[in-house]
Amino acid sequence: MTAMAQASAGSSLSNRRLRIRRPDDWHVHLRDGPMLQAVVGHTARQFARAIVMPNLRPPITTVAAAVAYRHRITAALRASEGEWKAAGFTPLMTAYLTETLPPAELERGFAEGVFTAAKLYPAGATTNSDAGVRDPLHIASALETMERIGMPLLIHGEVTDPAVDIFDREAVFIERHLVPLLRRHPELKVVLEHITTAEAAQFVAEGPATLAATITPHHLHINRNALFQGGLRPDFYCLPVAKRERHRLALRAAATSGNPQFFLGTDSAPHPRHAKEAACGCAGIYNAPFAIESYAVVFEQENALERLEAFASINGPRFYGLEPNEGQLELERQAPNDDEPGVPLILQLANGTATPTALVPFHAGEQLPWRVVL
Repeated sequence: MTAMAQASAGSSLSNRRLRIRRPDDWHVHLRDGPMLQAVVGHTARQFARAIVMPNLRPPITTVAAAVAYRHRITAALRASEGEWKAAGFTPLMTAYLTETLPPAELERGFAEGVFTAAKLYPAGATTNSDAGVRDPLHIASALETMERIGMPLLIHGEVTDPAVDIFDREAVFIERHLVPLLRRHPELKVVLEHITTAEAAQFVAEGPATLAATITPHHLHINRNALFQGGLRPDFYCLPVAKRERHRLALRAAATSGNPQFFLGTDSAPHPRHAKEAACGCAGIYNAPFAIESYAVVFEQENALERLEAFASINGPRFYGLEPNEGQLELERQAPNDDEPGVPLILQLANGTATPTALVPFHAGEQLPWRVVL
């Protein structure tokens, strides 16, 4: 039976429509200020919950800062989308691990339901990571506390050693840091975020149930050639950077495998045009506007639409110890139509100021066969 004719127990697929439990995004950047107001609605449109990254300036390192940021997120959503949308979306806050962050602050935030997890950024690895961790050994007491209380650790898994090729930094991180970290903390729940390599996919698949990984839509669609097609393409530059084609294929196999250790995390990371098209352009792909549609394309191409619901809506909540969402999301498959506008080349998004925020969405200029039915 083909994927287009088969349905999982919790989802339904018929008459070119796919209905799944409302999904969650287990890794997203919502930014702050005008950018937050511009982008938050795109995430809330599809996802009931989202793990919000803490790499602001200054980073989210205290319970009070997380509470204040959560309030700004809901206020921005209310201003841009209305009270009904704000009520249907839950931002899940994270702590930014530094080498001086008191473990007691993590424990208090987790006990009070403010911190859902804590994020380890290797210092200098990505956007706003300068305050991050130079060596996981330097935060041993924080990790011991997290292991004891059951608080998940989220990892940007790349080394920053300049002697290591940028395309090898994820695999080297696993060998150099993640393997010994898991040995030291065998009960710690760990999410290796936005994996990009066959080595990472295999490591997670063969790892304990306490280890999981998120996979982005863009790493399922593009390999590193996309950065250079027709010239330098800054809108395809992200960190971790896209890898060779064999890695993309390995990620697609992992995402569509049905293995509960893999789940959805968009790593949607908006940057204004001037920051992307700069002498030293920012890393990040803004995929939130059409994220679930992008994933649906991959799962259909891999003849695995019946597994999309588990990847998008079930595996993540189970790993985090939460109940899956009660609501549903429906997608409709469309025949190719040259009269359809497709994904806009650029989005001019209202942000509460006189000058809209201009962002290029992932899949700009393409026609995606799936669309969310609102």
